[in-house]
Amino acid sequence: MDSIEDDEIFDDNTQELIISFPLEVQKAIEQVLPSTDPLDQPDFNTIDYINSLFPTEQSLSNIDEVVAKMQTKIETIDDEISTVVRDQTTASQDGRQALDEAQKVIKQLFIQIKDIKERAEKSEEMVGEITRDIKQLDCAKRNLTLAITTLNHLHMLVGGVDTLKTLTQKRLYGEIALPLQAISEVMTHFENYSDIPQIKKLSDEVKAIHVELAEQITHDFKEAFSGTNTKSFIPNKQLAAACLVVSILDPKVKKDLLKWFVNLQLQEYRHLFQETEDTAWLDKIDKRYAWLKKHLLEFEDKLGTMFPQNWEVSERIAVQFCHDTREELGKILAKRKHEVDVKLLLYAIQKTSNFENLLSRRFTGITIPENDLNKNNPHQNLSDFPFAGLIGTCFIPYLYIYVESVDRNLSDLLERFVQDEKQLVITESNENQASVLPSCADLFLFYKKSMIQCNQLSKGQAMLDLTKTFQKFLREYATKVLQNNLPKVETQSLGSSVQSLTRDLQKMSTSGLIQNFSSLLKEGEVIRFSNDEVKKICCILTTAEYCLETTQQLEEKLKEKTEPGLAEQINLNQEQDAFHNVISNCIQLLVQDLENACEPALTAMSKIPWQNIDSVGDQSPFITDMTSHFRMTVPTIRDSLTHSRKYFTQFCIKFASSFIPKFINCIYKCKPINTEGAEQLLLDTHMLKTVLLNLPLISSQINRQAPAAYTKVVTKGITKAEMILKVVMTPTEPAKSFIEQYMKLLPECQLSEFTKILEMKSIKKQEQATLLEMFKMAKPSSERKHPDEHFCDEESGRIRKLERLIKKGLPK
Repeated sequence: MDSIEDDEIFDDNTQELIISFPLEVQKAIEQVLPSTDPLDQPDFNTIDYINSLFPTEQSLSNIDEVVAKMQTKIETIDDEISTVVRDQTTASQDGRQALDEAQKVIKQLFIQIKDIKERAEKSEEMVGEITRDIKQLDCAKRNLTLAITTLNHLHMLVGGVDTLKTLTQKRLYGEIALPLQAISEVMTHFENYSDIPQIKKLSDEVKAIHVELAEQITHDFKEAFSGTNTKSFIPNKQLAAACLVVSILDPKVKKDLLKWFVNLQLQEYRHLFQETEDTAWLDKIDKRYAWLKKHLLEFEDKLGTMFPQNWEVSERIAVQFCHDTREELGKILAKRKHEVDVKLLLYAIQKTSNFENLLSRRFTGITIPENDLNKNNPHQNLSDFPFAGLIGTCFIPYLYIYVESVDRNLSDLLERFVQDEKQLVITESNENQASVLPSCADLFLFYKKSMIQCNQLSKGQAMLDLTKTFQKFLREYATKVLQNNLPKVETQSLGSSVQSLTRDLQKMSTSGLIQNFSSLLKEGEVIRFSNDEVKKICCILTTAEYCLETTQQLEEKLKEKTEPGLAEQINLNQEQDAFHNVISNCIQLLVQDLENACEPALTAMSKIPWQNIDSVGDQSPFITDMTSHFRMTVPTIRDSLTHSRKYFTQFCIKFASSFIPKFINCIYKCKPINTEGAEQLLLDTHMLKTVLLNLPLISSQINRQAPAAYTKVVTKGITKAEMILKVVMTPTEPAKSFIEQYMKLLPECQLSEFTKILEMKSIKKQEQATLLEMFKMAKPSSERKHPDEHFCDEESGRIRKLERLIKKGLPK
């Protein structure tokens, strides 16, 4: 009965009892209880499950058997659930019993912990009672020890003060040093007892002894070195011991005594080299340094053993000598600066630098004030050159004299360069390559020497001023020596020659037109650069390249040798641009010269009556003429620029970018032209393309490929020329096909170029109008630029990009 009721409840509330778990929970269940039963799947579908059991109508015959199996499975599951429920009831009772037992154990543990805590407190009280007396004894011991120590110190202090008074009166400095040191240390123990009258009295007596000793020893030194027997004074043990005593006294006593003594040692120097004496001027500066060397030798031989070694008396004399010399030289220079020339200035600086290096090797520089080290020698290794600049800084304000001298020398040097280059004759070298002008190496060698010399004098403003002088003459060298020595382009008027050529062409028969054309080309020749002039241009180009690279290195060296704060102001970009301009001008001259050589052939090509050509033959003479010019000129340039391959490549690219558009313009001038003429001109264009593609390697025995950038320019330009001629050869009927062919072959060309092609084909104005209208409809205002402008803009943009790359430095 219960099972039936349960079944009814289950049937009535089936939807409410379906439980859906999250995906993560479902995956966890599958890992713990893996099952392949479809009923256990989270996406169980009743209809799909029934369809899987009874896929066909014939399978329904087994329905009773399937239902019986399902009923058996349900009963099995019910039994399992009942068993689990009973187990859970038993487990709940067992768990409650275990919890009760655990609570009882916890109560017992708590009672035990409380008992242990009480016993620990009692033990602590017992230990406190046991150690109470011990603590009192320890405290008493410390107090007693302190009292005994203080009493001993007091006894030493009282006895020591009396002893010091006696020794001081008798000037027994050798016996004073040790007790004085001991009493000074004992006094530090009584600093906290200064409010006790007896202690204060003893402290005052010790201070009085210090003062008396300082005055007494100072008097003894002055008496010994300033009295009547100064020159015959012999060092004695008493003053040597007095120095030990001074080391214990207030540091000011030692400082004042040494200041007085050092000044005493330099009295003679100040008198001999005072401003009014002849020896004070820069030309006698070496006598100053010789005096100190001699004086230090005499001092150390006579008095060196009297002073403690850590007093560094010899070094102090040298340091003070440097300070005095710097001040005196500064005053003299300010008054007589108009008498200073660069030779005298460099002489004085060199002697001073040598002397400072000598002192740096002899002394450690430990007595030099830190601010002097930082001011006079900010960038050198102080441990190696502590005296560097200690005197020499007085010359820094006058280094403009040196810079002005460099400016004058560079001006004379540049003038000599200009005169030499005017007489320069480029001769054949063994390797037939352009060499760098000798003046270039001389200029940078002078720069190097000047930079090193100025760097030894100063790393500050003088280096910056020298850099400005370098910049000035780099620009002048680029202009006066390089740019101004480039050959000038001289052209001959082509008017009369072309007119004569045209008349002769008109008189010639069609059959002999092409064959006799070569004899007429000579009448249109222009004045070109000689072979030596071409080599001179290449020589100037390689010199500018060398100057460009060396100027970049010079900038780095100048920044490296100048103070960081000023190095940021050094920038030689403008000078580098000047050499870039020279290089560009050289390349442009070479390009222009080769173009001028080809100009008569192009002019004559446009004057040929192409409408009278009746057959296609070999390449025309104007192609042969241009090829001969290429063979004569390009190898000379290539051999001269053997070590400047990137600029030879740039020359080739610039020439192709300039020459090909001119050739295309000449093609448009070949009108009217018939089909045979267009075929002949197409053959000539193809031959020209072959020559141009091989232009960088023309007449060369080395088998290599032309630069890819150059090949791209030539291929694109000449391909356009070929496409124009193919359009010219295309029949205009039907018109639609003609326009389609034109747009296919020349997709980038515009209306104006389309008009030129129609004129080449001698299309009548009325027919031209019709074709132009059809062209406009097929390509309405899609182009805004003239085709030649578009082509030139594109190529010039590519060349400008290449120039920028070369300016940054392409690999050779």
